[in-house]
Amino acid sequence: MSQRLGDLLVKEKVISPEQLEQALKTQKDAGGKDRLGSVLVKLGFLSDDDVTNFLSRQYGVPAINLQFFEIDHAVVKLIPQDTAKRYQILPLSRVGAALTIAMVDPTNVFAMDDIKFMTGFNIEPVVASEAAIMDGIDRAYNSGKEEENLENIMASMGEETDIEVQSEEAEATLAELEKGADEAPIVKLVNLILTDAVKRGASDIHIEPYEKEYRVRFRIDGMLQNIMSPPLKLKDAITSRIKIMSRLDISEKRLPQDGRIMLKMVLNGKKKQLDYRVSCLPVLWGEKIVMRLLDKENLRLDMTKLGFEPESLERFHSAIIKPFGMVLVTGPTGSGKTNTLYSAISTLNKPDTNIMTAEDPVEFQLAGVNQVQMKEAIGLNFAAALRSFLRQDPNIILVGEIRDFETAEIAIKASLTGHMVLSTLHTNGAPETISRLMNMGIEPFLVATAVHLIVAQRLIRRICSNCIEDEELPYKTLIEAGFTPEEAKTVKPKKGKGCEKCNGSGCKGRAGLYEVMALDDELRELILVGASSLELKKKAIDNGMITLRRSGLRKVMDGAASVEEVIRETINS
Repeated sequence: MSQRLGDLLVKEKVISPEQLEQALKTQKDAGGKDRLGSVLVKLGFLSDDDVTNFLSRQYGVPAINLQFFEIDHAVVKLIPQDTAKRYQILPLSRVGAALTIAMVDPTNVFAMDDIKFMTGFNIEPVVASEAAIMDGIDRAYNSGKEEENLENIMASMGEETDIEVQSEEAEATLAELEKGADEAPIVKLVNLILTDAVKRGASDIHIEPYEKEYRVRFRIDGMLQNIMSPPLKLKDAITSRIKIMSRLDISEKRLPQDGRIMLKMVLNGKKKQLDYRVSCLPVLWGEKIVMRLLDKENLRLDMTKLGFEPESLERFHSAIIKPFGMVLVTGPTGSGKTNTLYSAISTLNKPDTNIMTAEDPVEFQLAGVNQVQMKEAIGLNFAAALRSFLRQDPNIILVGEIRDFETAEIAIKASLTGHMVLSTLHTNGAPETISRLMNMGIEPFLVATAVHLIVAQRLIRRICSNCIEDEELPYKTLIEAGFTPEEAKTVKPKKGKGCEKCNGSGCKGRAGLYEVMALDDELRELILVGASSLELKKKAIDNGMITLRRSGLRKVMDGAASVEEVIRETINS
């Protein structure tokens, strides 16, 4: 067809005779392997679409853009890959006795006769460019290999667990996701990611698309770890599967979406009910999905087991059992603030107490507590919820987070009118929280009167008990870390060597560090005269406050944490 195509293109004045001559020479120099159409495209005289559209018009055969065509993999199996490559054809679909195939050369009757004899179907050709067909052949015939790769990936992660998807209300089962050979690989893979996160003790699952990579990471003990890299071509299928499970709009790919997956699964012979908070965010190469795993069994409601030092716990407990006032818990995202507040509420939750919470989102459902989910889109924010709470005769109010002046003002007024208010703020330490409230616009005398106690907290990784060993550190390093000269001489720091149980990290599980600042008359006086955070901190330490760094050093002395981990988490303390 080469010479005929060239003559036709010159006749139709699509290319010049000189361009045809140059293309034929290039084709000859290359040994005649490339088709004339491909050579013209490579030389820049035409585009793929120009060649395809010209052939379509000339021979009355429809043209097709394979980039946007979903290939039927059942039809692909009708023609061997080597045959498809030899004739440069791609089977697309079958309707009755007619098989539609994409061809580079729609005049190649030998190819059509051969395919008709091989399959027993009548052939209906459509025309596509050589590059598009070769790319389509790679995509279509390599999907089977991808499934095999998926099976290998899943086999390396361990056995799949039977899971059952629930509605958001956790009442009715939507579908049973049963393992089996006939199950779609995507369904099996997503199930495996969700269950493997539970087995590894992950708090978050990150599924991230990049230009040339698609990766899954788990946040385990506060640190992200690479888990697997599924084939890049599966990103849309995996995203759609997760969106379906979390009841999101699979057609909306331009806007962020939030949803929830509720699962029941059997793990180690025990039934578990799990809750995944799902967040989809459009990024450069697709949609990034982050799932926060909310496992009720990991929620510690016993305050004595959170990691408070005895004197700090006593101060915290004394503050929350007061009939009114404000207790604030501060720290970065993922530092365990919610767990601390839920523990406090659990302690206070009695039949004669009315507890109201405003949360965004409600992470765990607590029996006997009136929990309200914020919905900014309809105007239900923290401030609006707080106003309503005051008409609901509450004893204790929990505000998920104080983000603005309006919320802070209502919360402070509520604490001064006979209610115990618990809330969180994002600050680095307890003394800085006072400055933050005043920067929001709250008067110093209101802060000094309303706030009873502030807890700043961090989570550090515990040393793995299976591979714990002594760590030799210079005396100077121990002094710089904050140990007294006497302590530096006697302390025996530990570290984790790294083993199978902790994935070689040397750490397993987490412990809390707590800085508890109870406001006494001296501190209130300093607040009223506008003292700085540094002055407040110095006075609080004089009054017996254990700083975050000191709390960490105690964990080092107890052999629960390494010096490196404590320094990393308490860099400003």
